[in-house]
Amino acid sequence: MADKVPGKAWVVVFCGTAINLCLGILYAWSVWAKAMIDEKKAIAGAVMDGINAGWPYLTNAQAATPFSLCVLVFALFMIPGGKIQDKMGPKVGAITGGLFLAVGCIIAGMSKSYAGLIIGFGIMGGIGMGIGYAAPTPAALKWFGPHKRGLIAGLVVGGYGGAALYISPLAAYLLTGGITYSFVFLGIFFAVVVILAGSQLAWPQPGYVPPAAPVKVGVAPAKAAGTLVDWAPGDIVKTWQFFALMIMFCGTTQSGLLVIANAAGLLATTAKAIPFFAANAWILASYGGLVNALGRVGTGMYSDKIGRGNAYAVNCLVSALCLFLMPSIIGAKSVFFLFVAVGIAFWQYGGGLALMPAFTADFFGPKNLGMNYGLVFIGWGMGFFMARLGGTIKDVTGTLDWAFYISALVLIIAVVLSWVTKRPVLEHER
Repeated sequence: MADKVPGKAWVVVFCGTAINLCLGILYAWSVWAKAMIDEKKAIAGAVMDGINAGWPYLTNAQAATPFSLCVLVFALFMIPGGKIQDKMGPKVGAITGGLFLAVGCIIAGMSKSYAGLIIGFGIMGGIGMGIGYAAPTPAALKWFGPHKRGLIAGLVVGGYGGAALYISPLAAYLLTGGITYSFVFLGIFFAVVVILAGSQLAWPQPGYVPPAAPVKVGVAPAKAAGTLVDWAPGDIVKTWQFFALMIMFCGTTQSGLLVIANAAGLLATTAKAIPFFAANAWILASYGGLVNALGRVGTGMYSDKIGRGNAYAVNCLVSALCLFLMPSIIGAKSVFFLFVAVGIAFWQYGGGLALMPAFTADFFGPKNLGMNYGLVFIGWGMGFFMARLGGTIKDVTGTLDWAFYISALVLIIAVVLSWVTKRPVLEHER
């Protein structure tokens, strides 16, 4: 057992964060969507002119589809991505995923079509995110013991959430040169960063045992300590806890994706009377990215102290309350409370993405975490339904009110499930 974590472990953590900062382009989708949505012109089949000449206008439901498809494909490709990580190492998965995303962005930009957005962003982007995202977190967690899993998972996946912090304003700036230019520029930029950072990912040497938590006299062991058994992917799917984790993941995801997919539009509607915010609606998406990233690190840290289940319940219940209040906040045109409510929603969503890999490692061990987490990650992909449903509800009713209410109820159901879900314990562990 090592006395302390080697320096290479932290290199892996921060390079993994850098990779996720590129893969997190998903969270800036609302900036592009806002530039393309015009229901009347979309129904009339009109196309844009000027710097965006040739691009079609989209309805709310159409704009939600590339985003939702990307989420679904992302989740499905986490499984082969996890297998690549477990069998071939994190470098292969990270670089392959990054290049898929880069090519997808270029295709989306050059096509100037709805089909190009579906293929480039929705499918190619989703494949790249799934394969690439599956590599950094399992690789980083192999270097650390159970008492650090929440923090390390939070740091690595924090890059994905934090991406909106810079991609949203960058995309808004690049859009001044046109939709095509913005996609192509980011595609090339991502390719360079992911190749450089991905080359630094590595597993510990065979036989490496991560440091245990410091032992203090009179202090109980950390509550986050998990199993000592490394479960095979074929075995975890035979447990009810695996399906419970998937449903919990779906619960924490659907509410976050609903807000993320509509962030820029929510600010534009609520702050219609404030010219600065109305003209710079990307600010809410960027702010959300910051809180999303902080929520991953913060939730990971306190889940190591109070337990994963308690952290999950606190995050989800507070977020559900904010979702129930969201229609009133928008109706009152309260920009301050909109930022508070959206911030809590982003914190909860980000926290879920730190909790679930830690939950998976606690329940099923770190050895096969790439594939095991890839399977649990199906639950994240299942959460896409709320973003798509939200777009349809808005097209039919003119508001997202009922989408917020439904999303809040799903969160409450997920919390009840989390209260009864404990890790599987084999006979020889008793």
